[in-house]
Amino acid sequence: FHVPRRLRRTFRQRPFALAVDRDFAAVIRACAATLPGRERSWLNDQLVALYIELHEAGFAHSVECRRDGELLGGLYGVAIGRAFFGESMFARVRDASKVALVELVGRLRAAGYQLLDAQFLTEHLTQFGAVEIPRAAYRRRLSAALGAGPADFPRDERLYGLDVVGGGAA
Repeated sequence: FHVPRRLRRTFRQRPFALAVDRDFAAVIRACAATLPGRERSWLNDQLVALYIELHEAGFAHSVECRRDGELLGGLYGVAIGRAFFGESMFARVRDASKVALVELVGRLRAAGYQLLDAQFLTEHLTQFGAVEIPRAAYRRRLSAALGAGPADFPRDERLYGLDVVGGGAA
């Protein structure tokens, strides 16, 4: 995981109040919202309701970025064993989803997670060092992460982010 220099500076300035699982429903609804140029979302009402049930059961988590109480960005995903499956992210202002991702990775590392599955390789994720791996390698990593026992997703208010991720490649 690599944090680009400009984002590292932004993260250290703490432009957002970061929270975990404070308002999962608001995060997933923001991820499902339509946007200009994207009139439909893969996240329909039924899927949103199912993810909220997973959250209530302790399997789905959100990282949220706020300023003056307003939700400006975030992400959510599903945790199983020591694997975290990033599902979606959104940003209403510059860098909000990126700051949420840095915070997520810091928390996952602090808790001993072994796999962060981003599902789709995007330009947004490649700047952080995300790479596509062959199916066989993925299955080996997934099997190891699922077989390593449960990990507690850190929900405390302490900022992990760069404390755990570091400033450069990690």
